[in-house]
Amino acid sequence: MFTLIFLFFFLNIPLLMFIHPRCFWRMKQNKDKDGDLVTGCIFFITEVEWPVKKDYFNHILNMETTAEHNQFALALAFSMDEVNRNPGLLSNTSLVFDFQEGGCKNVSHLNSLLHIYEETPDILPNYYCQKEPICIIVLSGPDWATSAMFGTVLNFYKSLQVLQLTYGPFHPILSNHEQFPYLYQMAPKDTSLAIAMVSLMLQFNWNWIGLAISDNDQGIQFLSHLRREMEKNTVCFAFVNMIPVEMHLIWSRAEIHYNQIMTSSTNVVIIYGDTDSTLAVSFRRWQSLGIQRIWVTTSQWDVITSKRDFPLSSSHGILAFAHHHAEISSFKIFVQTLNPLKYTDEYLASLEWMNLNCELSDSKCKTLKKCLSNASLQWLKVQTFDMAFSDDSYDIYNAVYAFAHALHDMYLQQVHNWKGYYVHCLKLHSFMRTTHFINPVGDRVNMNQKEKLQEEYDIFHIWNFPYGLGFKIKIGEFSTYFPHGQQLHLYEDMIEQSTGSRQMPYSVCSADCGPGFRKIWQKGMAACCFDCSPCPQNEVSNETNIEMWDKCVRCPDDQYANREQNQCIKKSVIFLDYKEPLGMALALMALCFSAFTAVVLGVFLKHHDTPIVKANNQNLSYILLISLIFCFLCTLLFIGHPNSSTCVMQQITFGVVFTVAVSTVLAKTVTVLLAFKVTVPGRRMNFFLLSQAPKYIITICLFIQIILCAIWLRFSPPFIDTDAYSEHGQIIIVCNKGSVTAFYCVLGYHGFLALGSFIVAFLARNLPDTFNEAKMLTFSMFLFCSVWITFLPVYHSTKGKVMVILEVFSILASSAGVLGCIFIPKCYIILLKPERNFLPKLRKTTSS
Repeated sequence: MFTLIFLFFFLNIPLLMFIHPRCFWRMKQNKDKDGDLVTGCIFFITEVEWPVKKDYFNHILNMETTAEHNQFALALAFSMDEVNRNPGLLSNTSLVFDFQEGGCKNVSHLNSLLHIYEETPDILPNYYCQKEPICIIVLSGPDWATSAMFGTVLNFYKSLQVLQLTYGPFHPILSNHEQFPYLYQMAPKDTSLAIAMVSLMLQFNWNWIGLAISDNDQGIQFLSHLRREMEKNTVCFAFVNMIPVEMHLIWSRAEIHYNQIMTSSTNVVIIYGDTDSTLAVSFRRWQSLGIQRIWVTTSQWDVITSKRDFPLSSSHGILAFAHHHAEISSFKIFVQTLNPLKYTDEYLASLEWMNLNCELSDSKCKTLKKCLSNASLQWLKVQTFDMAFSDDSYDIYNAVYAFAHALHDMYLQQVHNWKGYYVHCLKLHSFMRTTHFINPVGDRVNMNQKEKLQEEYDIFHIWNFPYGLGFKIKIGEFSTYFPHGQQLHLYEDMIEQSTGSRQMPYSVCSADCGPGFRKIWQKGMAACCFDCSPCPQNEVSNETNIEMWDKCVRCPDDQYANREQNQCIKKSVIFLDYKEPLGMALALMALCFSAFTAVVLGVFLKHHDTPIVKANNQNLSYILLISLIFCFLCTLLFIGHPNSSTCVMQQITFGVVFTVAVSTVLAKTVTVLLAFKVTVPGRRMNFFLLSQAPKYIITICLFIQIILCAIWLRFSPPFIDTDAYSEHGQIIIVCNKGSVTAFYCVLGYHGFLALGSFIVAFLARNLPDTFNEAKMLTFSMFLFCSVWITFLPVYHSTKGKVMVILEVFSILASSAGVLGCIFIPKCYIILLKPERNFLPKLRKTTSS
């Protein structure tokens, strides 16, 4: 840190101190005419050997000149008086200036004089009788045309040497050293103005900007710099008005330029050009027609007055960039001591900006605009003011000190050749171009125009109020001393005090795309114009104005996008749980059906010696009932948190117990068919019936199913899996079948057995016998096949937990169908119609 501070002092670079901003006011002058936009004032500086008192300047300053011109003469007198009273600069000599009456000419007048000199060159003598050539020190400005024309006129005097200093804005034409070899521009070059303006736009989130410039080299160069900076930061032009420099062309295009501004959606327009150009005429016209925009421009445009004041309710105004310079104290005291009667506060307010205390004592005034809405000169007169130097006056101040320092260096080297009022221009020029110093207020001045100095800008907000008052408030500073991104500093409290809000009006082509959206560029439109499209499903964006090519970010598989699609949320893990209503209902159904099947088994065991139980092969009935109990209970493996073992057990158990149940039904149907076909003793079928061969059907069918399950487990067994896509915001833990082909083979084998049982039972449905259960077996297998045939397409079209629920329900429904069709009628006879369950009744019924 200490090294950095030492470096700043060693390089003589001033540390930027953000001081409290100041407010300024002045009385507006509304005398501008479109024909005479700006007048230039020319001063001749000379050196005398006698002391010059302050009263010496009164005879010059008391001439009848306009207030606009008088401000430059006052600044020059103040600067020379300060130099003359400085014993360390010019000892035994003083500086004075000559300001002839009528020395301020408008551009059109100077232009006419130039034409006269060009057409009649003999009007000027080409000789001078003195031995040494005459050297004239000229201070000209504030517009560049005045300086250029005056320098051109003096070139006609062959015997004169001119050293010309200019005040006013920097202009590239005057930096042509071949045309103006002895001309020095005191104003710094605006090399960082485009960067400063774009920084302000980014600070206020403006990306849709209008531009009005003069159609000349200066305007085109600024457009190039501004466009480059805007493209770096995605700021776009809403329009570019290039105002012709010829007066006869401006009126033919005035309506086009006006419509461009009025129809554009931008609220911010940059004005850049000379204040003596046709651009100023257009600007006055736009203001007079009531165009309300935020005009961003440079400091010289704060003197442009309008014929129509801005409405007080408007938040628009002028944002002016002025070169930063320290305040010069005691200027007002100097001026008023010259002529207290003439230079009153009211008169001085028409010359320069006056400092005004922003922190007004009235606590009811929340903003300066509200306080000044009913302001008047009488209210202002009771305030305490000090005068503030404008940029032009500050250039005059530095020009005087630059000339004084160059003379001082000549004195030190004793090369000053005294010839009356003049010095040798070439020698003075050699010292002038190497002069650099720190002026009395602490700012660095370097006359070597080839060296690029760091630039600093003050940013002012300017309004035109009623009663002929103009006000401006310093709202920020820009300095290139600081790193990129930290060069702009705004005073938010001053913005709020001046406008009533910390936010400036928006100026964007398209509203920001908030989180959850992305930009979609409009074909053929500027980069700042876009549509906002929501992120795709399960993708998020948590930033504003995310670019289309950056895309939204897809959430991980264990997370999902919220409704606003600006955040990924952890998915909840779900499965068919006992605690949820559906899982609890299925579990209760399984337990109830298994319990009911156990009751039926108990009834059959208790009445095992009755004819109805014996006639239907009681052993097969016992096997079927036990297998149905396990069929109902195996559904409990599908409920609860899955794991690797349950995933294997649920499918294998389902395949085995259902094979036993269906094969038992097949055995019963075969038994019924064989019982009625064996009518002749000794027939071969009697052997099968007596040897209880149908019981081997169960073993064979079960063995085949076991082989299928073993192949399934060997090559692609079921495993635990997660389904993150079936239900939004949830991860479903399910058992993956592993090999879907093996699962359908097991299920198809069940269907094959059921179909065989159905066919056999259907053939034996009409055999005459009271206890013939072929019809019951037919209905049970028909119901069984209907359930699983319906299951297949529905199962194939569902995902996640619904697949598990469907499979459980199909198991319960098919098992309950077999139980109900085969055993409920028998239990009805056993328990409710016992008279039908004994052999004499059966024989009587048979004989009858």
